[in-house]
Amino acid sequence: MSAKVYLVGAGPGDPGLLTLKGRKVLERADVILYDHLASDRLLEFAPAHALRIYVGKKRADHECTMDEIAALMIDHARAGKTVVRLKGGDPFIFGRGGEEVESLVAAGIPFEIVPGVTTPLGVAAYTGVPLTHREHTSAVTFVTGHSVEAIDWSRVGSVETIVLFMGLVNFREIACALIAHGRSPKTPAMAVRWATRADQKTVVGTLATLADLIDEVKLKPPAMIVVGEVVSLRDRFNWFERLPLFGKKIVVTRDQGQSPMLAEPLEELGAEVLFAPVIAIADPSEHSELGQAIDRLDTYDWLIFTSANGVRHFVEALDQSSRDLRALRAKICTIGPATRAAVEALHLHVDVMPKEYVAESLMEALASEDLTGKHVLLPRAAVARDVVPIALRERGAHVDVVEAYRTIMPPDAPARAKEALAKKPHWITFTSSSTVKNLVEALENAEILREFQREGGKLASIGPITSETMRSFGLTVDVEANPHTIEGLVAAIGSHA
Repeated sequence: MSAKVYLVGAGPGDPGLLTLKGRKVLERADVILYDHLASDRLLEFAPAHALRIYVGKKRADHECTMDEIAALMIDHARAGKTVVRLKGGDPFIFGRGGEEVESLVAAGIPFEIVPGVTTPLGVAAYTGVPLTHREHTSAVTFVTGHSVEAIDWSRVGSVETIVLFMGLVNFREIACALIAHGRSPKTPAMAVRWATRADQKTVVGTLATLADLIDEVKLKPPAMIVVGEVVSLRDRFNWFERLPLFGKKIVVTRDQGQSPMLAEPLEELGAEVLFAPVIAIADPSEHSELGQAIDRLDTYDWLIFTSANGVRHFVEALDQSSRDLRALRAKICTIGPATRAAVEALHLHVDVMPKEYVAESLMEALASEDLTGKHVLLPRAAVARDVVPIALRERGAHVDVVEAYRTIMPPDAPARAKEALAKKPHWITFTSSSTVKNLVEALENAEILREFQREGGKLASIGPITSETMRSFGLTVDVEANPHTIEGLVAAIGSHA
């Protein structure tokens, strides 16, 4: 039985530019063949079972030939698999999608094309250079610069805006050909590497000077070149490279599943996020008393959540029991707006939330409550500070502290942490004491982080307890979030920048 092959345009680099249909196809893929220009982040949309095969092709380094890629698509489709061929940009704009479709047609394999944002459009949007403009140009031509002799430059040169694919290496020769056929040497021109990504690099000059500028900054492929008067609009229209965190590499150390909550707002400010999850949120151990606490849920006067993870795992355990939220008669207290939002998503009212999002402030918020003889349930991480339960017991409460989840170190944490630091980040973020301790353990030595700071790297903390843990390892807290939330952490880094 044959399934279907989807040729999906991955867009120019920014994973947010993948189309909705492209994402839907990835979410049901069995096999993904992806290339050098497709963002690795897009692979996260695929199911866990999906086979991911890198078939990237660079100028002088071909992981797979075109025939080998075609054979992989056909073989997996004939095995009944849904195959996604994930290609940078758009499959039909210098993406060799036509050649791949020919092989599928010849083999009788059903296929579908899912267009993507072609790279020139990404270049235009993220450099502030419109490819067309009423006052400057009414025509634009896409041309490959891979083979200079194959192009009739006498015809191409007269077009107002020229976009060169794969023209970086041959640009000096191309520029000479354009000038020889009448194009002014003073025509504005620019080269853009990794357009739409946080490491986008733009070099601007003229038709006569750009080749020397490319050599001077040692610009490497993949890059795209735009020639035309519209390049002169860049100074006014350039928005992306003016974002406050543009060009900054920032390491996110929190749980992989929760990383987007921090990564996405950082990316919106222009940062390149490097993922090094040194913690993972795991289910409670078999010895957890959470299930027993749920069985007597109606006996508690207070239910206190110190994290959104505690809420989520509490609800999951409740779903697995014979009870539901109708058994809950307790007042609810939460620490922090994210925890409060998790509770309110269950259509439950939060009775108390301290102004400061730390455990010490919780008792201040409960100062007016008579806790003598009250029964309190505190579902939380397996390892956590005892500030709250001790203080509650001192006020006369009966406190049940139960393990709702565990914080563990993923097996690949050391490798991913070292890989992230090898890319010379500007910032490392910590969202809990566990992220600090686990990163130090993953790197096998806190001295690596101290050296990182001596070389100009910055460390960001979400709050005072995390900062205290950082200082215990001899680390300097460059910024601390205020308020002690993800939003506060992003704001602190942005303000420092």
